[in-house]
Amino acid sequence: MKSKTNKKVFFTSLASGLLALGLLLVSFGLSGVAYAVPIAGVGDFYVEFDKLEGEGYQFYPKIGETSGEAAAPQGTNLIETVTITNLKLYKDFKVGGEWIRVLITASKPVKITGLHQDAGSVEANATFANQKLEENFSDDWQKQFSLSSSTIVLENAKLKTHYLFQETINMNGMKLTVEKIKK
Repeated sequence: MKSKTNKKVFFTSLASGLLALGLLLVSFGLSGVAYAVPIAGVGDFYVEFDKLEGEGYQFYPKIGETSGEAAAPQGTNLIETVTITNLKLYKDFKVGGEWIRVLITASKPVKITGLHQDAGSVEANATFANQKLEENFSDDWQKQFSLSSSTIVLENAKLKTHYLFQETINMNGMKLTVEKIKK
């Protein structure tokens, strides 16, 4: 049995979703700040940047849901305040045998408060201040290990992400594009 994607339905849904996203992004542009912005349920997406500087960092392991699995190993990163330089966030979709990429970039530094991000992998040059690795007795394996630091700096980073939430985000110089790519 071979299944086919109904292109009309798909592109109508994609256009509706992008229109809603566009309206949301226009509201960001008018106000300069977004509040309580979650990005989840879209499967693996990638975040790349030149530099992240954060204060109030916490990490703990978890098993979390992705679009492809009910339970996948991840790490939760919590950062109180963040500044990111040259942010690039993207998701690739296979549509009727072709690949498209939804890409969000910011040409100016991005300011975030209350960042919560669940990642499957993080590749970066990392610097921590006042780093504390802690092991605790608990029947819950997710509470047995934690890492924290007063500051974190990540440079030349690429993160495979499953969930992203920010209490507030200021993305001056933001650009959203949808393009065909070769994979």
